[in-house]
Amino acid sequence: MLLALDAGNTNITVGVWDGDVLVTRWRLRTLRDQTADEWGILLRNLFDFASLDQSAVTGVIIASVVPPLEASLRMMSKRYFSRDALFVTSDTDTGITIRYDNPREVGADRIVNAVAAYNKYGGPVIVVDLGTAITFDVISAGAEYLGGVICPGIGISIEALVSRTARLPQVDFCDPGSVIGKTTVASMQSGLYYGAIGMIDAIAERLLAELGGGAKLVATGGQASMILKDSRYLHSVDEDITLDGLRLIWNRVRKAA
Repeated sequence: MLLALDAGNTNITVGVWDGDVLVTRWRLRTLRDQTADEWGILLRNLFDFASLDQSAVTGVIIASVVPPLEASLRMMSKRYFSRDALFVTSDTDTGITIRYDNPREVGADRIVNAVAAYNKYGGPVIVVDLGTAITFDVISAGAEYLGGVICPGIGISIEALVSRTARLPQVDFCDPGSVIGKTTVASMQSGLYYGAIGMIDAIAERLLAELGGGAKLVATGGQASMILKDSRYLHSVDEDITLDGLRLIWNRVRKAA
C-alpha cells in the first residue's frame, strides 16, 4: 500500500492506495507544531479505525507547502512506517516540464495537480484549486506546466472582511439563494459566494482566451462542489486529483528506480 499526504496550509489530506484503488482518505487540520510522534500516533489510530494494516505500507509520498511540518512528517514516516518519505519538488521526475521562470517557486501541490490533470484529462487543461488560496494551474497539450494564477482563498476573504470591520459578523460560506441580501449576513454571503464565482469565471475566461480555447477545466478543493452550479466555466470536480497525482508520481519514480 501507498501512503500519500497532501500537506496544505489549512488541512492535510491523507490517502491510502492499494494499487490503483484509493482505499480511504482522511482530512486533518494542519498543526505546524505537532511532533513526529503525534503524527505517528494519529495515523496509527486512523489505520486501526479503518482496519488497515500499517505494516502493509510499502511507500510514503508527500506534497507539502508547509516547510515547518516537513521534518516531523519525514521522521514520522521513518519511525512509524519504516520508510523514507518521497517529498515532491520541482526536481522530482513527474513527466511534466515546468516552464515557470524559477521552477522551484511552484508549490508541490500545484505540481501534483498538474500531473494528475494531464494524465487523467489530457491537455491543454486548467486546474482550479479552491484551497487556502484559489489557484489556477495551466498545463499544455505537450505536458508543460505553463504557469497560473494565485488568488486569496474564500476562508482568507472571510477572515479579512470580519477582522477589518467593526460590526460585520463571522459568516459561513454558502449559496445565499439570491444576489440581493436582505440582512447583513445574507449580504456578506452573497458577496463572498458570487464574488468568488465572478472572480473564477473572469480568470477562466481570460485563460481560455490566452490559450486560444479548447482547454478543459477541472475544479478541486473544499468549496468546489458548492459553486459548480452557478459557474459558467467550471462543470467538473475531481476531489481526489492531488492524491491521484501523488500515486502517479510514486509509480513513475519507482518504475524509473
